[in-house]
Amino acid sequence: MNMVKRKGRLSRLSGRIWLLIVIWVVCLLYLLFQGGKTSVMLLSMVTLLCVYLWIVGLSGVRRVQGSRQLSQGSNELLHAGDQVHVKLSLSFPGFLPLPYIIVREVLKRHTGESWSFEDSVIPSLKEGGELTFQTPALERGSYHFEETECVSEDIFGLLEHKGRLNARGEFRVLPRTVFIPYWLVNERRSRMSGPQTVQTRTRRETTQINGVRDYVYGDRFSRIHWNATARTGSWKSKEFEHETVPKTMLVLDLHTKHYINADQFELAVSSTASLLEYGGRERMGIGLCTAGEKGTVFQPSEQMMERQRMMHYLVDIHLTTQGSLMAAVEGSVRLFPPGCFFVLISPLKDQRALELLRWADTRGMTPCHVHIGEGIVESKAEEWISMLRTRGIRGYHIPSLEDLPAVLGGGTR
Repeated sequence: MNMVKRKGRLSRLSGRIWLLIVIWVVCLLYLLFQGGKTSVMLLSMVTLLCVYLWIVGLSGVRRVQGSRQLSQGSNELLHAGDQVHVKLSLSFPGFLPLPYIIVREVLKRHTGESWSFEDSVIPSLKEGGELTFQTPALERGSYHFEETECVSEDIFGLLEHKGRLNARGEFRVLPRTVFIPYWLVNERRSRMSGPQTVQTRTRRETTQINGVRDYVYGDRFSRIHWNATARTGSWKSKEFEHETVPKTMLVLDLHTKHYINADQFELAVSSTASLLEYGGRERMGIGLCTAGEKGTVFQPSEQMMERQRMMHYLVDIHLTTQGSLMAAVEGSVRLFPPGCFFVLISPLKDQRALELLRWADTRGMTPCHVHIGEGIVESKAEEWISMLRTRGIRGYHIPSLEDLPAVLGGGTR
């Protein structure tokens, strides 16, 4: 369709050029055979018009230059649902005025989706033109602007002139997340699988001092480090070591046949990202395994940089039709820490999921299932969670991202 439109515009443009050439030739023949002041004046006006159109075609919009600015700086992170303010500054070399400029922008996502923006700018001779617009609410992914197309006509509206500008504009949108205040799986003495009882699940502080930090309002009087306070002149508090807790591995299912639609997969990715943020706040050793055609593993870490790597990896992750869930996890298990929490994030609720959870249990891991249930009948999901509970496996049914904090905390929506 675009090729047809482009061919139509080119044919109209070439038709107008040939029409001008024919008019100029006719005026020339009129001068040669008729003579007189009228023929001279007519040929002069047509010649000046052709020269003007030629100069406009060589300069102006064809040599457009410019730069693009995005509202989010390099230190700001975009999350799904955010919008981006775009400012495009344009300059047009030359001294001839342009009545208006039509600017066409195309924003492309890593999945192949694209959004088109079109607006007009009235440029000035000295400052050029400036176009500002706002993108729609964006979903998770990598985005970039393609070449900007500028279109203008001469003051007579006879010929259309085009120019292209490559103003770089790339940004990434992180998955949508929700704040999780508490995760019941980390509760002391919570039963995770069968008769096993975990003795230490929270990041409780020991009596071993691990350093000094700035005073935080609410710190107990006994926690103040008096020597450091006197030495520095500002309030300091003692920093204690934390009890060790088992590492946590989030296993995200990436197989197309397991999901009903794209929204359900986005819920799975958002749930994974929310759990990663929770682990970062609670200083948990939390890792990630994406089980697609093959497994990709980020080993558990408490460092913020590692957690950011996992979050950015989730930006342009996509479903796959190759391989199997069990094969992908089995191929990556050597990178799993011994005795870790094995958290499966998947919409599966059949023998395949149960087999994988049992397999994790036989490898000394503590299995848990975060069931992504968008678009699934509530009663069937509850039956699945109850069945897991009878086998000593903790399970959570997540019908929507807003329900995640309540479900993980042991409450209701």
